[in-house]
Amino acid sequence: MIQQSGKQLPMNRLPLLSAVLLVLVTLSSRAADRPNILWITSEDNSISWVSCYGSKNAKTPNIDALAREGFRYTHCFDNAAVCAPTRATWITGHYAISLGTQPMRSRYQIPHDKIPYYPDLLRTAGYHVANGGKTDYNIGGRDDRGVWRVKGKFPKRQAGQNFFQIRNIGDSHESRAFPKKKGQVKTDPARMVLHSYHPDLPEMRMTYATYTDAVQRMDAKVGDILAQLKENGNEENTIVVYCSDHGGVLPRSKRFLYSSGIHCPLIVRIPEKWKSFWPAEKPGMTVDRIVSFVDMPKTFLSLAGARVPESYQGRIFLGDGIEEAPKYHLSFRERADECADTVRGMRDKRYAYIKNYMPWVPNGQRLNYMWKMAGTGAWEKHYQEGKCNAVTGRFFRPRPSEEFYDTVKDFDNINNLAGDPAHKAKIEELKQAMRKKQLELFDSGLLPENMRLRRAEDNKMTIYEMVRDPRLYPLEKYLDFSDLALSRNPAHLDALVKAMKDPDEGMRYWATCGLFLLEDKARPALKTLEKALADSCPEVQMMAAWAMHRLGFKSKAETTFAAVKKVARKDKPIFETIHRLMSAIHPARAAK
Repeated sequence: MIQQSGKQLPMNRLPLLSAVLLVLVTLSSRAADRPNILWITSEDNSISWVSCYGSKNAKTPNIDALAREGFRYTHCFDNAAVCAPTRATWITGHYAISLGTQPMRSRYQIPHDKIPYYPDLLRTAGYHVANGGKTDYNIGGRDDRGVWRVKGKFPKRQAGQNFFQIRNIGDSHESRAFPKKKGQVKTDPARMVLHSYHPDLPEMRMTYATYTDAVQRMDAKVGDILAQLKENGNEENTIVVYCSDHGGVLPRSKRFLYSSGIHCPLIVRIPEKWKSFWPAEKPGMTVDRIVSFVDMPKTFLSLAGARVPESYQGRIFLGDGIEEAPKYHLSFRERADECADTVRGMRDKRYAYIKNYMPWVPNGQRLNYMWKMAGTGAWEKHYQEGKCNAVTGRFFRPRPSEEFYDTVKDFDNINNLAGDPAHKAKIEELKQAMRKKQLELFDSGLLPENMRLRRAEDNKMTIYEMVRDPRLYPLEKYLDFSDLALSRNPAHLDALVKAMKDPDEGMRYWATCGLFLLEDKARPALKTLEKALADSCPEVQMMAAWAMHRLGFKSKAETTFAAVKKVARKDKPIFETIHRLMSAIHPARAAK
């Protein structure tokens, strides 16, 4: 017998005890041979607001100094363009569209037994994990803050224990660009350099100046955090990672898949002790590898020597487990707060291809939070008064189905080259890469939000599980037919009419979208559209009603709107579907 904590242990327990001790010693040793990791995140700022990336307005001396001491990545991109879906991607190592958690503040369930959160794995590897900021993971079935607790408590770091810590800075958040009282803005609005898609208005200049102040306060906090790290004696054994959580924040940046919405700063400082992890020859150099935000959880686990789940969908971009750099980056956008949309983007280091799955929706559909910035409302008024030019007015008009930009010559993404024969090969390359990635990830966004939720609930599944069942979610079929619908080609009229009889409401939805986009060329399908006003699917009814409205049959459309709204008052999911569709197509009507 041996003694432990005053109790006698039988000899047959010794092998088990030895094994446990061996595991603990191994974990402790493995963690001790690994760096601490400090991850500093700032909210809502793209590279356009960091001076070492060429900001024309804000000055960020502390971030600039970090870049001189570390490595500045030139091609780092967010996947989701807005906070909650981005954080769902970060915490799980999975693209949110693969989970079904891409709509903002949806908190749909995922199978937690199949998808571990990366802090759990770091903790198992012996790390103390801490989050000094926002969680907002947009996932149901698990408390966000509970991720960082053990048995309901935030554990204390043990002496000598390696740490992984997040410090989130909210000073650059969109809300900090809301109007300030007179005299509170330090930056001179007259000195602001505007994006080419913004009209030069006093309110817009003031919004720029207000946000410039906010970014500079954020930079000061980065400096404070780095000073604390040095004072605590951890500077030489800690890898520091700085990035924003997505782009932003002036209107047409955050929430959009343009460069201003997804191209983010990423700077990594690695102490001399971990020189073998340097991604370039020496500090102060740049790294042009494409990094997607989905790569970060996998990379953190690898740096810590923790187990990296095979299901994680990113690539390790740093350390001794580095993987081959991706050729492309995938981004996505769906519902943001009350405004519905569905967009996918695929880009390489230079060119960006964007597919608008709801092209009838203008970028500038009225999202209440974005309208709290003085510049947004002034821009809308300027447009309504007919004072915008071809570039500044585009924000408030319906979009093409496809967009293509040379992001080197045109960072603002205002010159759509989708119809340029000179770029035909590159466009086709990116389109095929997007389709391949959508199939690989089981992209859940090829059905409207409430339709896929209904289908998952009817089959007692999470959306994640439903989209992996080809009987319930024939993704290849949806991809093919949505392309046909978005083509706006009247040669496909017969195929659209035929699909209106498909037993799959998803196919009927896309067929109705295609007829809607044909506008007057859909007139031969008038009887089909009229019949669809009584379809069992509310999304099909609504799109058919808008198509009829567009063709001049307003009374029949109005009757359908009224009937569906009456049902919707008793059924929240249907009501949300109607509101989102109406917001997208006719914002003024939705407001009523």
